[in-house]
Amino acid sequence: MDFQVVVLAGGTSKNLVPLVSQEVPKALLPVANRPVLSYVLELLELSNLKDLIVVVEGQDAALRVGGWISGAYVDRLHVEVAAVPEDVGTADALRAIAHHLTANNILVVSGDLVCDVPPGAVAAAHRRHDAVVTAMLCSAPVSGPSESGPAGGKDKTKKPGRYNIIGLDPTKQFLLYIATGAEVEKDIRVQKSILRAVGQMEMRADLMDAHLYAFKRSVLQEVLDQKSTFQSLKQDVLPYLVRSQLRSEVLLNGTPQAEDNGNEKVASQNSQVVLSRLVANASTPSFHELYALGSNGSAPVRRTHKCCAYIASKTKYCVRLNSIQAFSDINRDVIGEASHLSGYSFSAHNNIIHPSAELGLKTTVGPHCMLGEGSQMGDKCSVKRSVIGRHCRIGSNVKVVNSVVMNHVTIGDGCSIQGSVICSNVQLQERVVLKDCQVGAGFVITAGCVYKGESLARK
Repeated sequence: MDFQVVVLAGGTSKNLVPLVSQEVPKALLPVANRPVLSYVLELLELSNLKDLIVVVEGQDAALRVGGWISGAYVDRLHVEVAAVPEDVGTADALRAIAHHLTANNILVVSGDLVCDVPPGAVAAAHRRHDAVVTAMLCSAPVSGPSESGPAGGKDKTKKPGRYNIIGLDPTKQFLLYIATGAEVEKDIRVQKSILRAVGQMEMRADLMDAHLYAFKRSVLQEVLDQKSTFQSLKQDVLPYLVRSQLRSEVLLNGTPQAEDNGNEKVASQNSQVVLSRLVANASTPSFHELYALGSNGSAPVRRTHKCCAYIASKTKYCVRLNSIQAFSDINRDVIGEASHLSGYSFSAHNNIIHPSAELGLKTTVGPHCMLGEGSQMGDKCSVKRSVIGRHCRIGSNVKVVNSVVMNHVTIGDGCSIQGSVICSNVQLQERVVLKDCQVGAGFVITAGCVYKGESLARK
């Protein structure tokens, strides 16, 4: 297929501190003891998309990510790693590598996406419709621990997030409206021209823009060149393309006349609001076909381009690792309900314990848990719904619940860890209690300390 694939792998994202650091950029954060980037690379490989540009923020991070890729995918993928300045937006990242982009179509994928929707299907839909952009939409993820025990309280129950307000045509193939981020809370305004053209529109608040897009390269480059202030694909480029679909120009005596783009206010924001049918004749061709023709079917008089949506089935898993909560959720899911994504085979007890790991007497590792290579646990320990990394040393009478423990962590006797993330090379001395904490790499917590809801990291 005439597609080039760009994976935007980020750098040391501020909203993932203290999990990320100079040593562990975002792309290498472990999900079920595998770098998160491996999930996207294997998804692309399954769609036979093997020629990739991986864009990483920061020279050091790019070297680390490039080193890992060249070892892990040596004969499987052809990957070029491009470093861009830190903290650039997604649109700026593409501007920086524009000279590498030569194919007719570009598939842009976020490197923090953990999902099982085949990108090849998005690319195929894009080509079928000859669209300028096709955005993958999936069900908005549900956040928070799946089991709210007595300690969980009310705030722990799973609740879906509000991410986007999206307008679709009746066939659910064309993207007619999108509001993201802060705009979601404002009143919604929809162009009359679109409503007139399409007849009816379905508004949805239960879908998330998954940050996987197919673009027609010529149009993408034109927008990036002309709109130098655009920083984000999701918040600037995509809404602009959607808004300008019917910015049609009727040619009168060779002079373009801009069409009236008045706004129609739509107050209701329920997850499915079908706007009243504004055009009586609903059996007309799709509005893109209508607008490509003149009023009497003669030569084209209006210019239009198509923005399409590929909606993933509700049964598919699709979440982005873009917050600490998402990091915990995805780790739990990939060894739980989405275990087919982990790439591991589970034991009869529905967990993964590496053959080289050692367990003490009366130590239990529950279902939906993972214990990495070379890790050792003392007597009378209990692990529930947690991932423990490689070469950890865990004492006796230790409880680990709903947590992620990375590699080379030392945990003393009698510690209790709940709802927390512990980065590599951390030392917890005896009887430390952690609840809902994040502990940055190499941190040492002295014996008997109790922390709740803290972020602990070396200065």
